Amino acid sequence: MSYQASNDLLDPFRALARSMADALPQLAPGHIEDGGGQATWLRSFWAGCQIVARSGMSHKRPGFDIHTVPVGNREVPVTEEALLRTPFATLLHFRKPIETVQPKVLLVAPMSGHFATLLRGTVKTLLPEHDVYLTDWHNARDVPLDHGRFGLDEYVEHLISFLEEIGPAHVIAVCQPCVQTLAAVAVMAEQKNRAQPRSMTLMAGPIDTRINPGKVNEMACSKSIDWFERHLIADVPYRYPGARRKVYPGFVQLMSFMSMNMERHISAHTDLFNSLAKGDWKKADTIKAFYDEYLSVSDLPAEFYLETVRTVFQEHALARGTLTYKGKPVNPATIRRTALLTVEGERDDICPVGQTVAAHDLLPGLKPYMKRHHLQPGAGHYGVFSGKRWEGQVFPLVRDFIRAND
Repeated sequence: MSYQASNDLLDPFRALARSMADALPQLAPGHIEDGGGQATWLRSFWAGCQIVARSGMSHKRPGFDIHTVPVGNREVPVTEEALLRTPFATLLHFRKPIETVQPKVLLVAPMSGHFATLLRGTVKTLLPEHDVYLTDWHNARDVPLDHGRFGLDEYVEHLISFLEEIGPAHVIAVCQPCVQTLAAVAVMAEQKNRAQPRSMTLMAGPIDTRINPGKVNEMACSKSIDWFERHLIADVPYRYPGARRKVYPGFVQLMSFMSMNMERHISAHTDLFNSLAKGDWKKADTIKAFYDEYLSVSDLPAEFYLETVRTVFQEHALARGTLTYKGKPVNPATIRRTALLTVEGERDDICPVGQTVAAHDLLPGLKPYMKRHHLQPGAGHYGVFSGKRWEGQVFPLVRDFIRAND
């Protein structure tokens, strides 16, 4: 509530800065648009207005804006289709009008304070050669209270329902949902569900956070669950559809991530100011595009956040064999038909090396030839699933793994 009040208080200043930034090119034609590499006082003032105007966060999901992709030697249109919708998520299908049958892939996005559009680059890379589906999680502040709770069981239940809707497919989990994805596949295997995925790719996920613990792990274990509930959980304000729902606010998660690399974010905004002041529009647009996405935050249901902290980071339930789903033990050893690929980044400071590859020890029922691990040199957390390393080095391995098991 205090965050909302302070945000409301600053809105008029951001609006004023935005108005001035929009007006200056009209009042001084040519003085803002013309580059030349020199920062004039007027362009510096305009750049400052831009920085102030952009200083807030957005709570609205950005668009994927993927309109066409190359398939073979032609560009084909892409249409976003809501295949299945619940109060908490949409199973989104990126439909392409092609006759070729491509491997079906369910991309499981993290519910970690950002929208699923954080995986825009991942989707765009997969699309030319795969039939892509995505877990598009809804902002908890927009989910009315009468729709009930959403915890780890509900997350796993959603994944099972989505996989059943798609039919035999491949699943790729990015970061946080690697635990829930492995649990969902284990439940499906034990129930001999016909929709068991053909392969499972776990990318930079906290399967066993006892291994090589990083800052995120230390933070999660530094306090009791009661402390997290008292200090980090808030009620959704009355102005939103989810009024009175208890949530872990997305801005808190964002601030915790930014604090881990604050110097980098300060440097990026300094670069943005200098680029705008000097008329380097290409560099400025690149930085703005990243932060437009990064500063779009989504609130998490409180029960999901607290259960994740307790079960994944404090109790290490999956790794220790104590994880349950709807009161029954989750047994990864029952997985025998779903091939496993794990991917880690050498410089990952959010999910350090060793935590994801631990999944292999939990699946003794899989033949050795159905298991594969890749450690990506030089990659941080986001480099595992976005950017040049993902596109040029990680994705070809994922693609070939899916093909081999389709």
